[in-house]
Amino acid sequence: MNHRNKTQVMTFILMGLTEDRELVPFLFILFLLVYLVSILANLGMMFLIYNTSSLQTPMYTFLSFLSLVDLFYSSVITPKMLTDLLSLRKTISFNGCAIQFFFFDTLVVTESLLLSVMSYDRYVAICHPLHYVSAMTRKRCLGLILMVLGISSFQSTVQTSFAFTLEYCGSNLINHFFCDIPPLLKLSCSETLWSDCALYFFVSTCGAGSLVTTLVSYTLIALSILQMKTSKSRQKAFSTCTSHLACLFIFYGTAFFSYMHPSNHDFDNQDRVVAVLYTVVIPMLNPLIYSLRNQEVKKVISQAIHRK
Repeated sequence: MNHRNKTQVMTFILMGLTEDRELVPFLFILFLLVYLVSILANLGMMFLIYNTSSLQTPMYTFLSFLSLVDLFYSSVITPKMLTDLLSLRKTISFNGCAIQFFFFDTLVVTESLLLSVMSYDRYVAICHPLHYVSAMTRKRCLGLILMVLGISSFQSTVQTSFAFTLEYCGSNLINHFFCDIPPLLKLSCSETLWSDCALYFFVSTCGAGSLVTTLVSYTLIALSILQMKTSKSRQKAFSTCTSHLACLFIFYGTAFFSYMHPSNHDFDNQDRVVAVLYTVVIPMLNPLIYSLRNQEVKKVISQAIHRK
């Protein structure tokens, strides 16, 4: 191979959300509104939990951290996506691409693991209520959050290192609207075996492992709820879980659809729509679902409105 073809790519061009310029104004306004709602909803949720004494429990500690993750999660992707919608040439530097992927991957895995931790919290609260206070201490909650951050940062460091030490000496056009591993690896002129293995290993262990933990927790919760004597107790226990389950189904459904394709899969419009869901829409939906489906949060919001 000659030296010209061995020249390392220093700038990538993103395909973007759409090539139809007539759709651009509508998409820009739509996703700008989604992003603004996401920021306000997540900041509002954190402020509400921090300033309400009745919400100073492990469940809401995890929920406030989820809102913080969603706030950063959407900010890693959406501002660049909005800028690119208005740009004719959607470029990102090699290092900028690596940084964007590192933070995106860290945050998406943090969210996945955090959702499983929250399901464990609900399992302890419903199945072992007498031991809940001693089992879910503030120290243990902090330890679980730090463990989640440690695992997500480690796996993201490994994946970023594998992907961005490869040679990119051909096309620099990424068929996506942000820097993600599957479309990026298609551009490499190096052997991508180790990077592919790292991707599938961490999706399987962090993603599938987190999902299995969650399913086991909720199976035990369901069995415990069915054994409750009164319908009021069953309804109260179930109401604390429905919002969490809604967030879980949306998140895992879109994430697994995106990352469990075969390596020769061509990225198309359907994949782009799913990617928008889990990168832009989900960070907005999480606080809205929890506020609309959670009776305690609705009660606090209603009281605040009445006071005003």
